[in-house]
Amino acid sequence: MIAEKLLNRKQLYTWAYRLAVFTIVYNIFEGLFSVGFGLVDETISLFGFGLDSFVEVLSGVGVWHMVRRITASGDQNPDKFERTSLKITGTSFYILSSGLVLTGIYGFFSNHKPETTFWGIVISLVSIATMWVLIRKKIKTGRALGSEAILADAECTRTCLILSVVLLGSSLGFELTGLGGIDSLGAVLIAIFAFREGKEAFEKARGKT
Repeated sequence: MIAEKLLNRKQLYTWAYRLAVFTIVYNIFEGLFSVGFGLVDETISLFGFGLDSFVEVLSGVGVWHMVRRITASGDQNPDKFERTSLKITGTSFYILSSGLVLTGIYGFFSNHKPETTFWGIVISLVSIATMWVLIRKKIKTGRALGSEAILADAECTRTCLILSVVLLGSSLGFELTGLGGIDSLGAVLIAIFAFREGKEAFEKARGKT
């Protein structure tokens, strides 16, 4: 019975490891496409969404490292790498949110209009579907293992889902109305969520000391 439980936990950690790797790889590609199309189409909200995806990669690396370390040694205590990763992630989110607020405000008052927000709609829909599945898998795995870290990562993924909804709303809004201010407003909303993620990252880092 004990051997079966240990085997089951090992399988769950393997699954958690794969989820972490998938999250990292997915966010890299999402960031590349979002930043690329954001620059080409001059879509502020999509560009900001892409930068946020790259910062999410940093957070994913911290979780990946944690799962790998626990699997290898069974040590549940956080190490210096995880604390440093959270601080770097938090700082990156703060810088991102500041830049997006300034860009969004400038875009709003200069009446900046993107060429199109078509790719914002496409990328946000793909992201919503992907994040929804990831959230369910991470919560299921985190609860089975009793891992607060994996459950916290699921909440981070939930924030990504919310950001995808914001991007979808601003992209659809522009396509339907042609008002450039909607794209700028979307960028500011993404900045607000990025700031909140940065704050949470620093709080987690303090909690791991």
